[in-house]
Amino acid sequence: MRARARWPEDGDGVAPGVPGFVGSGFAPVVVAVAERCLRRGYGVAPVPAGVRTAVVLVSASGDLVSAEHVRATVEAGGRIGPLFFFQSVPNSVAGHIAARWGLHGPVVCLSPTGDPYADGTAEADLLLYDGDADEVLLILIEQAPDTSTEAVAVLLGGGARP
Repeated sequence: MRARARWPEDGDGVAPGVPGFVGSGFAPVVVAVAERCLRRGYGVAPVPAGVRTAVVLVSASGDLVSAEHVRATVEAGGRIGPLFFFQSVPNSVAGHIAARWGLHGPVVCLSPTGDPYADGTAEADLLLYDGDADEVLLILIEQAPDTSTEAVAVLLGGGARP
């Protein structure tokens, strides 16, 4: 493990907003924990040229707030705004991170069937072993209805040393 981050850590309030993502803390927390981890591994964006960094996002619940908004809107006969279609797919926030940091590797989103960390590291191991990536940014996030959103990110594999 080259770097590790959590959200929240001491002193954290609400994760900063992310353009294109509205109404939910899911994407802001994913971005905040990923950027914190990548800064600890590399300092500043982008990652060095030639390093293939995959993103593996693991969440059993996905973006619960957005899903509930869509459900309630449809149930009430309302129209769903186009941003909710975009942000309801976890790949969209993983792609946002990849674009912002110049990550050149696969993007994989998983809904774990067992232990989230074990499922995520198994996917990371496959990407590294198969040669699809030099390193993997593994992000684990869950939203619960009555608690703040928490996430962990780890940077696994070789990569280039800053």
